Amino acid sequence: MAHHTQDTQDTQDAGHFRGPQAGAGAGSLSLRGIHVPLITPFTAGGDVAADALEALAHQVLDEGADGIVALGTTAEAASLDAAERDLVTRVCARACRERGAVLTVGAGAGGTRSAEEDLRRLARWPEARAALVAVPSFVRPGAAGVLAHFTRLAAASPVPLVVYHIPYRTGQPLDAAALRALAELPGVAGVKYANGGIDQETVALMADLPERFAVLAGDDVFASPMLALGAAGGILASAHLATARHAELATAWREGDAVRARELGHRLAALAAALFREPNPAVVKGVLHAQGRIPAPDVRLPLLPASRRSVAGALDRLAAL
Repeated sequence: MAHHTQDTQDTQDAGHFRGPQAGAGAGSLSLRGIHVPLITPFTAGGDVAADALEALAHQVLDEGADGIVALGTTAEAASLDAAERDLVTRVCARACRERGAVLTVGAGAGGTRSAEEDLRRLARWPEARAALVAVPSFVRPGAAGVLAHFTRLAAASPVPLVVYHIPYRTGQPLDAAALRALAELPGVAGVKYANGGIDQETVALMADLPERFAVLAGDDVFASPMLALGAAGGILASAHLATARHAELATAWREGDAVRARELGHRLAALAAALFREPNPAVVKGVLHAQGRIPAPDVRLPLLPASRRSVAGALDRLAAL
């Protein structure tokens, strides 16, 4: 059975959001646990394989994922046209509606006005519970500019925002103080934290978390230490595979079973390292295809399919679990 966290005893805890931007039918949003940013599978002819996508959604929910993310970077959203993005969202929305799971949808753009418009379109999907929005890339607006950007987006969005903080891609680092300022915005529910490691700012943020603000691990290799520091869960591409073990890891840290969590965390980190040996999601797709779960291992340019060696290495790590 799918594990869908419905803890309503303490909505002040990190991982729970209650506020004016709670979205359609979302009195309380739980972002605890493991959320899988689904790949977009393609047919051998290059079209979106909608049936395979729907099957993947149900498979990860069956194995214990608390939610799925549509149109994240793992979905190759930038290479999908508007009709394909709608198709992916529609398939994921249907799966989450049937299963009572949390649906987060990737949205936004580099410019604030364009990002506002993209977020407003999410009103078409009542199943969407949150929007994953990256810090603007390349323009490097500074911490104050990022705060102003998300202030506008939170006011425009029909659902709560999860800030995607990934400075090694965006070029815009944010310290703990800047992330706390974002957390104070009405309509910001959490952050996908992909800082590239565990540093002083990570420790400072986790030591003094704002209420109702979920920190979700976003660097798969560092998911276990982030959970140990108090992260509410993770948005993890590697959780396409061994989903139940990822859910077990999150539960073990939450319950304080450090011995079990530490050993499992090391093994899942090794799997994540193998899956990210080439640009994501190439290796993940290669493994899913080898398992017969998607019709083709293909990615779209500028990405290239994973090498046989990388896929074989990841399959070996998976077998070791």
